[in-house]
Amino acid sequence: MSASAFLVERWGDTERWTLNDPTTRNALSDAMVLGLYEAALRAQKDDSLRVIILTGAPGAFSAGGSLGSFASAIGQPLQPGDDDPLITLNRGFGDVLHALCALPQLLVCAVDGAAMGGGFGLVCCADHVIATQRSSFATPEVTLGLPPAQIAPFVWQRLGDAAARQCLLQGRSYRGADAKALGLVDELVADDALEAALRDRVQAMKRAAPGAVASTKRLLQRLRGDLPDLRSEAAIAFASALRGPEAAAGLAAFAKKQPAPWVDKP
Repeated sequence: MSASAFLVERWGDTERWTLNDPTTRNALSDAMVLGLYEAALRAQKDDSLRVIILTGAPGAFSAGGSLGSFASAIGQPLQPGDDDPLITLNRGFGDVLHALCALPQLLVCAVDGAAMGGGFGLVCCADHVIATQRSSFATPEVTLGLPPAQIAPFVWQRLGDAAARQCLLQGRSYRGADAKALGLVDELVADDALEAALRDRVQAMKRAAPGAVASTKRLLQRLRGDLPDLRSEAAIAFASALRGPEAAAGLAAFAKKQPAPWVDKP
């Protein structure tokens, strides 16, 4: 990933954070995740910042987690007594999700294109989601032999139990209108109207006093704090699955554009 694959732009009291690696459809590499985490920690201490826009470079919001650093571990059991680096890497994305939800500023996700897996999880952290009609949303991990471990609590809290089960256990995909009906998207706009809608929404959001917003978000965060913190458990579950036979078979089938071995043949 180049140094510019995570962009931060600022206009007065508003920042725009862009996942900027279009060659991978803005897949969440380790370096991109670190950039997002550091930006969130910095923003938490910035009283002059009121609104943050999270978006992706043209073509996608995010294709989800990048398996680049995981590739050598797929289907490879951990040696007895070894510490698993996958646990630390996966938990790091959980830290990002928690940091985004803890932002005192208003967080807007602007989605144009695919928001998959980890990208879906990022969307669930937003205070307001604007998406184009051509956008698509999915959590396909289980179809690849992996649990959507870190994003599961955030999907569950955003959508509720029934809808979260549809997404997480079936790997279902949703177009923009369906995602709005599901409650994932707050505002659906024409494909060429995202930027105008974003400007209008940010302006409308600034009617709210920043101190009152921060205080209210702290109260809402207390509700999230009553939920169990699953970051470590989720990281262990993901690492174990990635090293197991299901993930090896599922990811190999995906690469070959073939059905996974557990899919019934017609």
